Amino acid sequence: MDNSRPNLLEEALGIGKGGRVVVVEDCVETSGAFVLHHFLKHSFHPESSDVIVFIAFAHPFSHYDRILRKMGCNLTVQRKNQRFVFLDMLTLQCPDRNGGEAREDGLLALYGELEKAVEIYSSLEGSRTITIMIDDVSLMEVVANGSSNHVLDFLHYCYTLKAKYGCSFVTLNHEDIYSSANMLPLILQPEYLADVIIKAEPLATGLASDVHGQLTVLNKGSACDLGGSSSKVRNFHFRVKENYVDYFYPGTQT
Repeated sequence: MDNSRPNLLEEALGIGKGGRVVVVEDCVETSGAFVLHHFLKHSFHPESSDVIVFIAFAHPFSHYDRILRKMGCNLTVQRKNQRFVFLDMLTLQCPDRNGGEAREDGLLALYGELEKAVEIYSSLEGSRTITIMIDDVSLMEVVANGSSNHVLDFLHYCYTLKAKYGCSFVTLNHEDIYSSANMLPLILQPEYLADVIIKAEPLATGLASDVHGQLTVLNKGSACDLGGSSSKVRNFHFRVKENYVDYFYPGTQT
């Protein structure tokens, strides 16, 4: 990796601080999961004492551990050091598969676990940022028996934790799977509440072997963070490699 090249994603995100809501949106053609991996690695750098509470609907722990090991981060060690709390929703037990009430109880139980973890780590001595991460929002509907209202309620509860404890909140969602009008709030409400919106999209010109897609980063606080009238929107290309992601402006790749 060329260390002399600036990290465009870091620059677009602006000055790191707690209490931010970051929404990552992708599509079928272009996955944005690598952005979550970026946040995980960044949170566990040696000088940080951040804690991640990770709610996984998409993959088991071994999936994330394997990817982060290639990036130089050992999630198993972070878990033992109590800096990584992994809530595996793939093993969620639902007493009544045909009952919507049971599925709602599943999300309520999840929120109870989440709130307990945040309370515990917030009470410990020392300065730390607690980040809640969800991979991914679209799969929460399965747990909620298809009820978008229950999903929105759960996300609202997470926002209350942000307000109470100063947590950061990062979610991944698939923008292009919501075709009906009644599902649009699952896209529109998180976008409205977000401080930063990151969209991973395919290239407008089609597929390319050396470019995997483009990122659009809308940082609603970027003008203040960067000290002036800097553009709030950044667009650049990316290429996902085995142990890192290369970010570059169109036409600048060598």
